[in-house]
Amino acid sequence: MSEPYLPRHPFDDDKLREECGIFGVIGVADAAQFVALGLHALQHRGQEAGGIVSYTPEGGFASARRFGYVRDNFTSHKLMETLPGTLSIGHVRYSTAGSKEPTQIRDVQPLFAEFAMGGCAIAHNGNITNALVLKRELIERGSIFQSSSDTECIIHLMARSMHRNIPERIKDALRSVEGAFSIVAMTRSKLIGVRDPLGVRPLMLGKVGDGWVLSSETCALDIIGADFVRELAPGEMVICTAAGVESFFPFERVKSRFCVFEYVYFSRPDSVIGGHSVYEARRRIGVELAREAPVEADLVCPVPDSGTPAAIGFSQESGIPYAMGIIRNQYMGRTFIEPTDHIRNMGVRLKLNVNRALVAGKRIVLVDDSVVRGTTSRKIKEMILDAGAAEVHFRIASPPTQWPCFYGVDTPDREKLLASTMSEEEMRDHLGVTSLQFVSLDGLYRAVGEAKGRNTNEPQFCDACFSGDYPVQPADMIDRGFALKAAE
Repeated sequence: MSEPYLPRHPFDDDKLREECGIFGVIGVADAAQFVALGLHALQHRGQEAGGIVSYTPEGGFASARRFGYVRDNFTSHKLMETLPGTLSIGHVRYSTAGSKEPTQIRDVQPLFAEFAMGGCAIAHNGNITNALVLKRELIERGSIFQSSSDTECIIHLMARSMHRNIPERIKDALRSVEGAFSIVAMTRSKLIGVRDPLGVRPLMLGKVGDGWVLSSETCALDIIGADFVRELAPGEMVICTAAGVESFFPFERVKSRFCVFEYVYFSRPDSVIGGHSVYEARRRIGVELAREAPVEADLVCPVPDSGTPAAIGFSQESGIPYAMGIIRNQYMGRTFIEPTDHIRNMGVRLKLNVNRALVAGKRIVLVDDSVVRGTTSRKIKEMILDAGAAEVHFRIASPPTQWPCFYGVDTPDREKLLASTMSEEEMRDHLGVTSLQFVSLDGLYRAVGEAKGRNTNEPQFCDACFSGDYPVQPADMIDRGFALKAAE
């Protein structure tokens, strides 16, 4: 029996959190088993809940939605036997952007609807930035919503479409949608993938045996032994059937703006995105950081685990020895019992412990991927100093996070982002470290393959969380009073 799920806000450890991972398979026996493995590999993209839908001609559509980790739910033979068939899709999630409420089971994807031409299940990674406007219009026209998920807007838009088949209804619905979306959907005989025109979120096409796979990342293809075929292009729709793969471009073409933070933190380091190894991109960020922010020190130590590749690059470029000055407790689970405030406040120490014998008396360079609210950074600094370190120099493998993301990442309100209210010097004093420096935006771009840095007039990536340059205006948030950079 799996442990009970205890809801935990995704910012408990002060990191930006990608909200979803999606995976789908067609043309293999026990497809749901492959989906469960794929979702396990994508668990870093969402750890609150997960769901799987499958289909057989004899039994129709079957679904299972559960709170918690994939390993605690979708490894049960009894459960998986209820999800037969050669066609299946799945989803792992965190809460939707801005949500302060715990996940409800009705919000767990994939969502399913029965249309006149048959059933359709759909799972979505990203965020529809005009979802509130759409929802208001749909309710006024008679739609009844069952969840708080923005994905349900797509279902209702499909229901109101006059097209005679599901793929055309999906195209029609998505033409009304703004924001970022990578989608997997399934009918009785088709596996469908769609990527938004800007290509903000990733979506990969793979081949396993005679079947086809869609996945948020290549690492999930690896776990099932699938071959990577290619990434879906921005604005592309693919329909996978027993006969092969058809490709369509149903949207107006625009310049792509892939999320640069996928390279910094969201994607697993063993994935390949845009032809680049995520691990190698992160290592190169460390190299750029060492060039831009040199320091005299004795050891370079990562903040586990996301700071590790950048710390290796910093060490290689600077010549300062790399060492594991902080050890992560691999068995700190999501349901650890925290019975008192005293124990609860020890949260960081339950996850991380300083290698005292290594850091005592040393000048330490701590490399982390980002600083969001700064709460965890302060605690880690205190742990290092308590262990006897002589100096603590923070080096951050991304530019200052000054703006919230509205494209599928759960970020705090802008006033809670440390870099939005403080200068770099003020942040250094607030964190109480010897020095603090971030990689520049140009340095980040160089590390991910743009030799000349960021093209100010036509940015190559979405970097809104650093620059305030939103490629799609967040209509719902503007309606609530959010001020864009240009309006300040």
